[in-house]
Amino acid sequence: MLTEPHPFAKFVAILGRGKTKQRHLTIEEASESMAMILRGEARPEQIGAFLMLLRLKEESPGEIAGFTLGTRAVLKLPGVIPEVDIDWSSYAGKRRQLPWFLLSVILLSQNGVRVMMHGSGEHTPGRIYTASTLEYLGYPVATTLAEAAEQIAERNLGFIALEHLCPPLQDLMELKPILGLRSPVNSFSRMINPFNAPVMMQGIFHRGFMDIHAGAGILLGQPVTTVFRGEGGEIERRPNKPTVAGTARDGKITTESWPQLLEDGHAAADLEMDLGNLVAVWQGKKVSEYATASITGTLAITLKSLGKADTVEAAQAIANDMWDARNKALLPLVG
Repeated sequence: MLTEPHPFAKFVAILGRGKTKQRHLTIEEASESMAMILRGEARPEQIGAFLMLLRLKEESPGEIAGFTLGTRAVLKLPGVIPEVDIDWSSYAGKRRQLPWFLLSVILLSQNGVRVMMHGSGEHTPGRIYTASTLEYLGYPVATTLAEAAEQIAERNLGFIALEHLCPPLQDLMELKPILGLRSPVNSFSRMINPFNAPVMMQGIFHRGFMDIHAGAGILLGQPVTTVFRGEGGEIERRPNKPTVAGTARDGKITTESWPQLLEDGHAAADLEMDLGNLVAVWQGKKVSEYATASITGTLAITLKSLGKADTVEAAQAIANDMWDARNKALLPLVG
């Protein structure tokens, strides 16, 4: 029986003191609390209360930044951290359209851009996830960050699932069907950036999270964070809709409008969701106006984030040229 307050109790108290006394956690408090959870130093009932109080209050940029730092503190990093250009998170999964953004990522890697990807496992039935799709395309999925580093050295592209990147965080992610609501875990997992890439790409479901993610990027000292509402919540431009991207760079957040790429403003759901179409489009055996616009449109936003183009128009032109010049024999990957 406890006679003194549990060390984690102070964090629950900060969030649960009522409307007049509750406040956001500071970055330091958020970092300490998340590190305690991930080290197994908080009790299950405390974790549930903590996550749902945060959900009720809605997380702040400082809390997201602090939770990210607390997570980074418990990661098992390899002895040598590889140099990477982009951190690309993939946690939503796709249910209406194929994950065309993966062809954007593969095209970047083919052109010498080093990409580190991380994402969740198959947590929602009826969705296609990045891990299984990459395996279908011939890309191995890492089970350690050391293996991910080797993948980047070999092919400029590495991927690790959250269950291997940070198992306790995956356990928290799996509380969603138990608690009935999403928690901040769904937000800050996207920002782990284990290899400290200078450019962090972020896809969101809801426009309101743009300022939270971009603001957290500034607090983390992230050189570039680009956030936009992507198809299905992934980092994938919706070519049938205008896209507003928020970029945090040099401590300032700016927004930029990217035009609608297709005349038809409605995109019918893909009822087949056949992964073979990813290969067919890459090889040029199948032509899809939607797929091409999605791939090059996503690539254009990324290229501008990388500083490889000064304008929206220039970024799109470079993306189109890269797509036209792709090595069509690359997919499926052999060996």
